[in-house]
Amino acid sequence: MTFLFFFSALGAFNGFLLSLYFAINAKKKDFTNYFLSLLLLVLSVRIAKSVFFFFNPDLANIFIQIGLSACILIGPFLFLYLKSYTAGGKQNWIKHVVPYLGAITILGYFYPYDEHIVLWSSWILKAIYFQWFIYIVLSLTYLRPIIQKLKEKESLKRMDFWFLSIYLGVAATWLAYTTAAYTSYIVGALSFTFVLYLTVLLLIFRNSTETAISIEKEKYKNKEIDKETLDSIDQKLSIIIEKELFLNPNFSLEEASKELKLTKHILSQYVNEVLGKSFSNLIKEYRVEKAKKLLETEKNYTIESLGYDSGFNSKSTFFTAFKKVTGLTPAEYQKLQSK
Repeated sequence: MTFLFFFSALGAFNGFLLSLYFAINAKKKDFTNYFLSLLLLVLSVRIAKSVFFFFNPDLANIFIQIGLSACILIGPFLFLYLKSYTAGGKQNWIKHVVPYLGAITILGYFYPYDEHIVLWSSWILKAIYFQWFIYIVLSLTYLRPIIQKLKEKESLKRMDFWFLSIYLGVAATWLAYTTAAYTSYIVGALSFTFVLYLTVLLLIFRNSTETAISIEKEKYKNKEIDKETLDSIDQKLSIIIEKELFLNPNFSLEEASKELKLTKHILSQYVNEVLGKSFSNLIKEYRVEKAKKLLETEKNYTIESLGYDSGFNSKSTFFTAFKKVTGLTPAEYQKLQSK
């Protein structure tokens, strides 16, 4: 039993370290990393409370209250993390964080845990776990493209595995805590396994050529691209649009570099540093522009078929990308154009 909770303590400690890692490596104005950092932080606080309480049943009630209160932010930070990466743009995080933080603070002040243990155990904690569950369900919306890939038996990217790991880990932790009467000791082992798994994934993906786990723009060690090369790349990129190379659902950075007669490194650096986006997002924008033209001119096509004709390989990726770029669904955009 002691051995099991030793690993639980190690999981909580590693969780704090991972939280610090993502906070430090977060780019300015990029909330994605901060949401992940805060998610790991509140998870670690909750797990740490369980560990200390196990070793010391006489633990001060204020620490128990803090540990339980942290749960109210786990769901919102999971939701905001997945949404910020999938939907992009500025996230209205205030309405998902401040009301809950204010409510649990006020509640804890007027009804402190040490004076109202029964109230916390029977009602407040159940309400917190229910709110956590609601956000788990809401977060599932931003995993639809990945779920669609699984249904269509498409290969998953490393980032897909990362998001699934985060989501399933948080969901499994919720399940373990809500059934703690039967799985109290499993929570400790689960927390350690979850954090250890994320650590291993981070180490594996660290040198990946795909998008970094920390959701930062790729860093380049070479010197800045000279102006002549910049102008040349700018002109060459138009070839992708003119030839509509992006209509190929499998069009990749490697294929683009061959077509434009550029190295993958230079092309990737240009797109990331000059255009301020990833290559995959650039291609998605090209496809969305194509879809917009089709929506404006074609009346006999279904919206789903227009997505495929624009280069998207599934309905879900088309709808997600279109909404991210335009702020509207394809149907809403078509309706707006018909007025």
